Amino acid sequence: MTESKLGLDFKKVAEARKAAHAIASEVQHFVESYSTVAVERTLCRLMGIDGINNNEVPLPNVVVDELNNKNMLDQGVLFWLAGAMIETGQNPQQIAENIANGSLDISKTKTPDKQAVDAALKPYITQALQRIKANRDRREHYLATLGEGARPYIYVIVATGNIYEDVVQAQAAARQGADIIAVIRTTGQSLLDYVPYGATTEGFGGTYATQENFRIMRKALNEVGEEVGRYIRLCNYCSGLCMPEIAVMGALEGLDVMLNDALYGILFRDINMQRTLVDQYFSRIINGYAGVIINTGEDNYLTTADAFEEARTVLASDLINEQLALMAGLPEEQMGLGHAFEMDPELENGFLYELAQAQMTREIFPKAPLKYMPPTKFMTGNIFRGTIQNTLFNQIAIWTGQGIQLLGMMTEAVHTPFISDRYLAIENAKYVFNNMKNIGEDVEFKKDGIIQSRSRQVLQQALELLQNIEAEGLFTALEKGIFGDVKRSKTGGKGLSGVFEKGNNYTNPFITLMKERRTEA
Repeated sequence: MTESKLGLDFKKVAEARKAAHAIASEVQHFVESYSTVAVERTLCRLMGIDGINNNEVPLPNVVVDELNNKNMLDQGVLFWLAGAMIETGQNPQQIAENIANGSLDISKTKTPDKQAVDAALKPYITQALQRIKANRDRREHYLATLGEGARPYIYVIVATGNIYEDVVQAQAAARQGADIIAVIRTTGQSLLDYVPYGATTEGFGGTYATQENFRIMRKALNEVGEEVGRYIRLCNYCSGLCMPEIAVMGALEGLDVMLNDALYGILFRDINMQRTLVDQYFSRIINGYAGVIINTGEDNYLTTADAFEEARTVLASDLINEQLALMAGLPEEQMGLGHAFEMDPELENGFLYELAQAQMTREIFPKAPLKYMPPTKFMTGNIFRGTIQNTLFNQIAIWTGQGIQLLGMMTEAVHTPFISDRYLAIENAKYVFNNMKNIGEDVEFKKDGIIQSRSRQVLQQALELLQNIEAEGLFTALEKGIFGDVKRSKTGGKGLSGVFEKGNNYTNPFITLMKERRTEA
């Protein structure tokens, strides 16, 4: 890395990473002994199981619930699917349909031997990996032939509730200059322990994340990308109780960016920490193999805690998230670590403090396509002041070389943005990015001035915080409310009943294969 413009002590950065690695290692030790109902449903989907039963329950849920209800899930869904395939000669989809209609009792399946299980699963594993790799190859082909927008990528949201209306708005945004389209999920979907099926036209504050909706939007963005001569990335949310399932649906349909952060779900959706940390591991393995950039949710800490006082928690969490992602085989180039422009506009020299933190984050994570979040907490509905706040935010992004710029809307705190609001936000960003393009290369910071001093202070505080968390463990730190001033219990929250310890016959070959073959993909 080039010399720090902030005069950061990179020995302290190394110490902080060492502490974060120790924290993540303790979590990983726990994670590797457990699986969840969501992980097992994900494996069903990788085996090609899709669709719903007569009661509109997704077939992956039907299969996993059947095994769970009969106390057989500890051996893993793949073990029993392979046994049924060997006995009946049917494929996984047929087996799921027959379990659903009551013509097959999987609990009566004879226990297969390990070699037979591996042989039965192999063609379906190969098929799934090839399909995901084909999507990655398609993306690389588009990037090589169409190209893409310059960084920071301009990231905007659509949130109509109707996937077909989302398509209209997404294509309009791409024509206006957006590089990433995020389809916001309907309110509450993160708390559903199943994934709805098919195209959806009704949602509140967003649109259901379903595989068919992913397919529809990916097709629409391919079309508009060819029209405008620029690859348009598609983003959705593999967070919540179905984190790995939505990750695999995105991988199968060619999504490019995924919100993927267990800590966010623990703190802001009260999802049980054991459940979602296990789910996160497999979801990140899938995202790594699929070439998907993950976005983490540290920016949200600053909506519940003071952005100036609690900046250390953002950096500490970014460092923990980095280590957890590396353990899942996700490269730094796919880590959209989160931070935000969220200080009170009335704070004297607030812009300098925001600049210090953005530059600090950039220097500590030089390879990461950092996700920079806009002002929201202190947006008032005054669209003129809001435009100024967003302009300052855009200035820091180009100055410090952020990777993903989630654009602020002048109508934040008023209503879901209109197409015209989005156009003005994109125009603002493009104007600032062009006029200040090389400011980061030309401007140096005063030695020991406000900016350098602030960044060093935050780094030191983050180091001390990480060392404290290392001493007591992440689970305990979350129970104490270290992040975002939100306390969560290790045995509380939603989804704990879906966690189970792996049995002797448990198998999930995708963990090893996806991590090994990520670079080949």
